[in-house]
Amino acid sequence: MADFRKKKLLYVFNVFFDVNQSGTIDRKDFELAIEKICKLRGWASGTEQYKKTFECLIQIWDGLRNRADANKDGQVSVDEWCLMWDDFSKTPDKPLEWQTQYLKFMFDLEDASGDGAIDVDEFVSVCSCYGLESSECRNAFQKMSSGKASVSYEQFQSLWKQYFVSENPSDPGNYIFGKTHF
Repeated sequence: MADFRKKKLLYVFNVFFDVNQSGTIDRKDFELAIEKICKLRGWASGTEQYKKTFECLIQIWDGLRNRADANKDGQVSVDEWCLMWDDFSKTPDKPLEWQTQYLKFMFDLEDASGDGAIDVDEFVSVCSCYGLESSECRNAFQKMSSGKASVSYEQFQSLWKQYFVSENPSDPGNYIFGKTHF
């Protein structure tokens, strides 16, 4: 795996999955992510959106754990994470169910208006809550969308796949998580 792609994978691992920064991904990270996402959207515990988010993210965790946790210790290490995505890169048109579910979850999270497309303000709102500067998020959106006003779900699917398999730093899919350089 090229160094560039490994840096992208580690970015997603560290920022979006290893929420408690323990060095591994486990169920607690997903529980913390649920709280963070629901707080961002204003969904109180017990509401339908909270329950839906909880169910979806725990299903994603179960899928990730079942596929990537090679030593069955209840955690996904950096090495297990990278190996799983390296396997994905060999057959990117056949994603695992949890990978497709996570892609859809992220699209829906970013498409706050529910209009079927992500615009720059929606993108910045989500990506900036993960510690990125708003200006970097806006720049990433422009690169990701190739200067267009929005990104549809179909476009997002293609960009997503590109993020996890591309070793070309100029590919627009490299910007789907708001970061402009690795």
